[in-house]
Amino acid sequence: MALGSQVDSNHSKNEDPLVVKNENCELPNGDPESKISSDHNGQDSLADDSETKGGDTSSLSSNENEDKKQGGGGDEPEVVIIQDMGFSVKIVCPGVEPFDLQVSSMELAQEIHQVLMDREETCHRTCFSLQLEGNTLDNFAELKSIEGLKEGSVIKVVEEPYTMREARIHVRHVRDLLKACDASDAYSGTDCASLSFLHAVTSGDILTEKKKYRLEASVDCTPPEYIMPGSKERPLLPLHPGMKDAKSLQCVKVLTTSGWNPPPGFRKMHGDLMYLYVVTLEDKQIHITACTRGFFINQSSGEEFNPRPAYPSHLNHSLIDLLSQVSSSFKRNFSTLIKRRGSRHPFERVATPYQLYSWCSPPLEHTIDAIRAEDTFSSKLGYEEHIPGQTRDWNEELQTTRELSRKTLPDRLLRERAIFKVHSDFVAAATRGALAVLDGNVMAINPGEEAKMQMFIWNNIFFSLGFDVRDHYKELGGDAAAFVAPKNDLQGVRVYSAVDLEGLYTLGTVVIDYRGYRVTAQSIIPGILEREQDQSVVYGSVDFGKTVLSHPKYMELLGKAAQQLKILPHTVINDKGDQIELCSSVECKGIIGNDSRHYILDLLRTFPPDVHFLSLKAVEVDSADDTVDARVELNSESKAMGFPVIHKHKLSCLRQELIDSFVESRYMMFIKNAAYHLQQLTLKKQQDLTSTNQNPATSPTQKQLTNHSEGEDTGEERKEKKKEGGEEEDEMEADEAKKIVENLTGGEKKELEESTKEIVAKAARSVGSLKDCEFDIRFNPDVFSPGVKHGDSEQLRRQRQLVVDAAEFLVTVQIPAFIRECLDHSTAPMDGVTLSEALHSRGINIRYLGKIADRLARLPALAYLHTIAVIELWGRAVKHLFTSYIQQTQLMSLAPAGAHFLNCLLCNVLTANTSQDEFQSKNAKKRNKRKGRMNRLTSDSTEWANLTTRILWNQIRAELKSYWDYELTCDTVEELCETIPCTS
Repeated sequence: MALGSQVDSNHSKNEDPLVVKNENCELPNGDPESKISSDHNGQDSLADDSETKGGDTSSLSSNENEDKKQGGGGDEPEVVIIQDMGFSVKIVCPGVEPFDLQVSSMELAQEIHQVLMDREETCHRTCFSLQLEGNTLDNFAELKSIEGLKEGSVIKVVEEPYTMREARIHVRHVRDLLKACDASDAYSGTDCASLSFLHAVTSGDILTEKKKYRLEASVDCTPPEYIMPGSKERPLLPLHPGMKDAKSLQCVKVLTTSGWNPPPGFRKMHGDLMYLYVVTLEDKQIHITACTRGFFINQSSGEEFNPRPAYPSHLNHSLIDLLSQVSSSFKRNFSTLIKRRGSRHPFERVATPYQLYSWCSPPLEHTIDAIRAEDTFSSKLGYEEHIPGQTRDWNEELQTTRELSRKTLPDRLLRERAIFKVHSDFVAAATRGALAVLDGNVMAINPGEEAKMQMFIWNNIFFSLGFDVRDHYKELGGDAAAFVAPKNDLQGVRVYSAVDLEGLYTLGTVVIDYRGYRVTAQSIIPGILEREQDQSVVYGSVDFGKTVLSHPKYMELLGKAAQQLKILPHTVINDKGDQIELCSSVECKGIIGNDSRHYILDLLRTFPPDVHFLSLKAVEVDSADDTVDARVELNSESKAMGFPVIHKHKLSCLRQELIDSFVESRYMMFIKNAAYHLQQLTLKKQQDLTSTNQNPATSPTQKQLTNHSEGEDTGEERKEKKKEGGEEEDEMEADEAKKIVENLTGGEKKELEESTKEIVAKAARSVGSLKDCEFDIRFNPDVFSPGVKHGDSEQLRRQRQLVVDAAEFLVTVQIPAFIRECLDHSTAPMDGVTLSEALHSRGINIRYLGKIADRLARLPALAYLHTIAVIELWGRAVKHLFTSYIQQTQLMSLAPAGAHFLNCLLCNVLTANTSQDEFQSKNAKKRNKRKGRMNRLTSDSTEWANLTTRILWNQIRAELKSYWDYELTCDTVEELCETIPCTS
């Protein structure tokens, strides 16, 4: 019980996401598993594999010390010079002519190893070492630290004896080479492969064949028929321009592990490691033995085990060389395949660290692949082969990389590489684990609970589902709030990671959407599963404000971060009536792990709430001081636009970009206001002096103040200029105001002390500053949190008013500014993605897109942008509905249910269709119907089939109205295309 309650208290709320997020992980088909060998032997990318290994941290530290020694005690400029040194070495490889290779002194020997495995002439070798003058090079040593390595040095490639691990790595690498030009892995989402259209889009312009294209007399640039307006055919195949070349050359019919594995004891004493079974293109069936010296053909068959070498005997260190000797078709096709692979751009050959998934996939041929089958059904459930016998400690790797030195430029580069590598590995592992959890391949740690409440641990990663498991979000929206909470967590952890405060740690978290479920995968705090709930949390609240704890170390760390994040340190009152000071939201929890690190969790309320999507009348005033009414209201402009819009949840929050813009805007208002009153005070004193002096001499300072005063008196003109886009004048005015404030407050300080205090206080009050004596715009994230008690009602009212002002700033300033930028073409979104990025850069949330679309509809010059906005709204509404639709569909009905949903969306389906059944023919259905019985295997729930076009489009319109407050009058996709001039 202690374990279950502890996990629930710290992980049930989908606490603290990492900087990385893999949100669109809905795989149309395919196997989630990833291969082991290439990643674990340093073959997955050009990056250093030592960055991912927990045991290699010491080597990283030693490299840092070498940098310090060679750089003269951390002399950064000298180290930078060393980093830029490049030279050539000669590589001597068996069976290949010697060739020169350009290297950098900052590279590792492992990177030469990787280049040789990627090079066309040497790609078939995996088990070898690099030797310089008879000495074997350390793979994880920097080239600059290798004695005797210089320009023109000869590095020999020496074949090494195989081990069981190296033999499996070699076979896997051969499989990868044979599938180098096959897109099936990318479509199915396996092996970190992503679709790449680089060659198709550029038409080869970036490759060496570009001269051929330039020599052509003319190029046909006519757009195809199907993208022209008015075309009735919108085929999906053009979305896959590489399909015509997708079918790769076949080199062998079958390459798999043999059923004779593992080698018996007496054969192990002869060096046998594993057995392979191959069927060549000539239909020749051969059994191959992998031994410590290489690969040879044995005399075994499907019925008889005879491990002795066949005659004539062929022993090759590379499996490719052996197959080339026994099959001429393999030799010919493999040579063509490698040349085709070499002609592709490196961006198309290297696996994507953060994988992208295709939303649609053509039917692909499913071939026999033992490596793929081994990855799926072997015992590799969380075990990584390059750390034999144990799982990776993800939390330790993630935190250790962040603790690497950042003093010099090489240190920072090494640190960033290590962080990127570990994060990408963690995302890949978490994705595999999340799919295994939803596919039922992982046992829950609380199997007695309801399915929605179950939690899982796999590969040292904790998994939880996006449901309100303990009524934690009951007052915030239930399951709807639990579904959106991880998204807010990600926003919070991104900004805390950007602050990069030493001593403050967040957990690694990946959010995966798959089959309608949202899974949160998190690294595990050391010792979190061994302690009771009240022993774990030392800061924050676990019951939404009833019991609140504070900690001096957390106050120190979070106080430093709060200065940059504009978070106001504030006090809340617990159920005992004690005032507790916090530097974050109440939900933010602080836990000190067994590793003595200070972790923060539950960052879903890092930013202030968006009052445009809250009912302020429903917010109870919970304050210890009832003498002042702390309630606030929206202004008339926001009410005229239809706000507030009540969402399904109460976790809508403002973006960091908006907070930064709002604070900067208020600061400029404060400066201008103070400058205006300061100059008025100075002018008054100047006038008093001139009245006593008969022959005054106008000073340059007086002229400056007079000129500025004249500019200030024409405030309405400044507003008009700003509306017309006069930003340069506004910037000049802001700089001038700053200079005036600095000069006047710094020059005659004693004389103007009392008067300037009054002026600063007046300017601070005018901008809503939380302090009367200075500019202080910070936000209390708990001002509208239900159940949280506050102290001073007056301060609470001012803090709430600031949050309201920030939301109104978004509507009255940021949205009009975005539309003006689109009108003058300084911002030109081309699709939904760029539109979202443009809005986010100004701090505008996508939930305002409905209001923006209404404004764009009144601007003929932005008709194209209105089309993009409406299509984006429609697509997001469909995604919301599909998430809940597919979540209620059982696994056996996913394919027909998905097809039925798309038919209802894109066609006119009047009645339900449940005829897609693999287990019954039409005659069998009639017989079963007459006999009044049904096959239990086909008794799957068919609620999904009740959906029709009318029902779906009614749901789309309702979702658009409730979530975005946007009215859509279309009933079919044809009406949508006629109403909105779609051109793509």
